[in-house]
Formats: sequence, structure tokens, C-alpha cells
Amino acid sequence: MQMELARIIIRKRVRKNLGDLASLMDSLRRHGLLNPVVINSKNELVAGHRRMESAKRLGWSMIEVRIVDTEDKADLVEMEIEENTQRKNLTTDELAEAYLRLDKLRHPSFFSRIWRAIVSFFRRLFRRRPA
Repeated sequence: MQMELARIIIRKRVRKNLGDLASLMDSLRRHGLLNPVVINSKNELVAGHRRMESAKRLGWSMIEVRIVDTEDKADLVEMEIEENTQRKNLTTDELAEAYLRLDKLRHPSFFSRIWRAIVSFFRRLFRRRPA
């Protein structure tokens, strides 16, 4: 569900320092919001402060939100903690492999380009035509 950024209330947060938002802003600009911010039924921010602040700095007026059905303060703090601790970064090897795959997709070899052109040609040739 979309919500106006101005309607989201930011109360006392666990994270005090949002850090450098430049790379997150760049990601939002290029790919959009991949994970919605989380609010409660009173429109109070539960998780996603950095995403929200980045969106504001980009000039967005609306943002995708997910609403959780709790107003219990302990639950809200626990969810904020979980949001910021229960993730696993890619290992160095995983990250290196991912960048190699990305590079191959963005810069395919000569033979890969030829193969893709052949496949594309036959797909167009045998594509079903409306009756």
C-alpha cells in the first residue's frame, strides 16, 4: 500500500545514526524500493528509517508501506531490532561470483551474442500468431 511520507510518524528510534545514504539513494533511484517500510496502525514507523529518509531526499512524496498489527511498544522495538540484525551479508566469494555473473550478462562474449541472436530469431520465427 502506498502512503504519503509526510503522514508517517517517526518516534524514538534504536538507530541514532543513519549513516551515509548515498548508495541507498542511488539504489532507490535505479531500482525503486525493493522492500517496503513497516509502520503500525497509528502510522508510526517500525522499520525502514534509512529507506524512508533516502526517499525523502530523492523528493518522493509517497512510499510503499507494510502495516503490522501491533501497538505494543516492546514488540515495536523488537521488530526494529530484528529488522537491523537478522540479515546475513554475502560472503566475499559470493559477492565476487555475483559481480562476475553480472559482468558476463552486461558484457557477453562474441559467441554468447551470436547464440542469443539465433535463439531470438527462432523465437520470432515460430512465435504463435493470433488466429
